[in-house]
Amino acid sequence: MFKTKITEMLNIKYPIFQGGMAWVATAELAAAVSNAGGLGIIGAGNAPASFVREQIRKARELTDKPFGVNVMLLSPYVDEVMEVILEERVDVITTGAGNPGKYIPRLKERGIKVIPVVASVALAKRMEDIGVDAVIAEGTESGGHVGELTTFALVPQVVDAVNIPVIAAGGIADGRGFAAAFCLGASGVQMGTRFVCSTECTAHPRYKEYILKAKDRDTVVTGRSTGHPVRALRNRLTREFEKLEQMGAPKEQLEKLGEGKLRAAVVDGDVEYGSVMAGQIAGLIKDIKPVKEIIEDIIKQAAEVIENLNKMR
Repeated sequence: MFKTKITEMLNIKYPIFQGGMAWVATAELAAAVSNAGGLGIIGAGNAPASFVREQIRKARELTDKPFGVNVMLLSPYVDEVMEVILEERVDVITTGAGNPGKYIPRLKERGIKVIPVVASVALAKRMEDIGVDAVIAEGTESGGHVGELTTFALVPQVVDAVNIPVIAAGGIADGRGFAAAFCLGASGVQMGTRFVCSTECTAHPRYKEYILKAKDRDTVVTGRSTGHPVRALRNRLTREFEKLEQMGAPKEQLEKLGEGKLRAAVVDGDVEYGSVMAGQIAGLIKDIKPVKEIIEDIIKQAAEVIENLNKMR
């Protein structure tokens, strides 16, 4: 039922990507998602190339299925990370915070698929023009760095604007969201927050518990004045950000406040002064369970939703 252009392109069972979240998307999580039939993705973040190589090789020990790496193009190590990806012949990369154009010829030579994250129609069309294989249309409901358009508004407009497959992201955590994405014309979905609350995710237990306790309005976007807005769960850190922004604090002061805060939350479990990045869908997540169960539940529920829609026709 869920065979799409994306499953055929990447040789995966289900059109479900796991978001490449820095510090969260380790080899363990990526391999678990790939083993369950989706596409697991290692988050390179701002990590050095040696760390990325280590994660790729660890993932290969844990799965023989396709997996990818998310490359943050603003990383100071991006050129070295790309060299590692080329040398290791990763199946696919997703990209964010920049234009992957200069890397595409060499990636294509190695048969590596390139799928950037986009937050607008204009960017999606630009990415198609430079030869990417698909795009991830990510709405503002997502956790971490966000754009302005909602998933429900963004996805169908991107689908209409390009001739390459579109993966929907932002605000998807169950079979209903999965089915809705396909109704909007998407060929697959990407989920981040739902996979944080999985058994295989190595994020600190306090990070996961903070998501489980979240309600529908518990996320907030800070950092708009810097040009790099971030969605996270409310805590002392976000309140400090809001206070400084209201006072008109300079960009440099705000960036200094945010340094190392994601690692503090994910690795150290500091959910008060760390950045607990999570999407608006956090309020829907009520349990921690194995990745295989998460994916199987989504597929089952999506099939039921589509069956019920067919009965209504």
